[in-house]
Amino acid sequence: MQTNQQGSFKLTADQLQADAAHWQNQAKQPQAKDNSLRVRSFNQVITEAAEQPVPQMLFGKFWYEGELCILFSDSNSGKSILAVQIGNSISCGESMPPFVNEVKAQPVLYCDFELTPKQLEARYTENWAEHYRFSDHFYRADLNPDTDLPEGFDTYEDYLNYSIENAIIDTGAKVVIIDNITYIGTENEQAKFALPLMKQLKALKSMYNLSILALAHTPKRDRSKPITSNDLQGSKMLMNFCDSSFAIGCSNEHPDRRYLKQVKQRNTAQVYGEGNVCLFDISKPNNFLQFDFIGYGDERVHLRDMKEQQTGDLTDRAVELKQQGMTLREIGAELGISFQKADRLLRAAKKVKAE
Repeated sequence: MQTNQQGSFKLTADQLQADAAHWQNQAKQPQAKDNSLRVRSFNQVITEAAEQPVPQMLFGKFWYEGELCILFSDSNSGKSILAVQIGNSISCGESMPPFVNEVKAQPVLYCDFELTPKQLEARYTENWAEHYRFSDHFYRADLNPDTDLPEGFDTYEDYLNYSIENAIIDTGAKVVIIDNITYIGTENEQAKFALPLMKQLKALKSMYNLSILALAHTPKRDRSKPITSNDLQGSKMLMNFCDSSFAIGCSNEHPDRRYLKQVKQRNTAQVYGEGNVCLFDISKPNNFLQFDFIGYGDERVHLRDMKEQQTGDLTDRAVELKQQGMTLREIGAELGISFQKADRLLRAAKKVKAE
């Protein structure tokens, strides 16, 4: 290689010929078959897709057959209540009016990493005597507290993924509900942990032709603002890899009122957006805790007033500081309020807790 007067480099004719010979020789060498991409014409892809069945609705336009769907909300907003209700309807081949289920009764696997068996019983019994009768094809998997990490697995998450796959095979489930994904992928709010988690779920979906509903938490959010994809914990990576997503919002009108909002959809246009959310009341008429549909509404009606939200945030923070052992004056100084106001906030929080 030669250097010109300006200090840049210039290839000689011999070097150019040597490089050309090198790449010609490489081209003659047998290459490993590349299976990473399937290259087909658009017409071929569409023709092949036309032979596949049209995806059916599992829970109206919120969740379709073959989708990896994420349901997210704040803690204690009823995710598990709704998820069990959806799984029950699918296992029975029934709908939750007005949300249509178009598939026949089929096995459903509910991976429950939230409730104990006794907590579950409390939701689906009346006076601990008259128990609700679920379909025999509605299966529940929970954690075995006596199991240690076997040899051959680097992490408990790897072993859990392996166990979920075996449960899918054993039950023959085509619908899987995971409550919640925090137990499958640690620290899934960070992109580097969210990516392998979503890849694992998508791999299971493709391998066993599944429909998956994964429940997820939102970090503490401003309830005076509409729900968006940014409210999902680890939102960017999780939202990029899922097929659809919807969220539960807590209405400011009534403590037992909830609303559902579409956040992402691929098989349909957005039907239940900000101006047309689905309203529910949580009730237990007999021995089945459930979401009762009551109509449609505008999300803005159910949002918390900005001033009320700010007061709520101050109260939560005051309670945290009190639990850390701070005095009223120290709490007031930390929050930029008087110690008298700090005292009022703590008294109000104590009264709400007592109720």
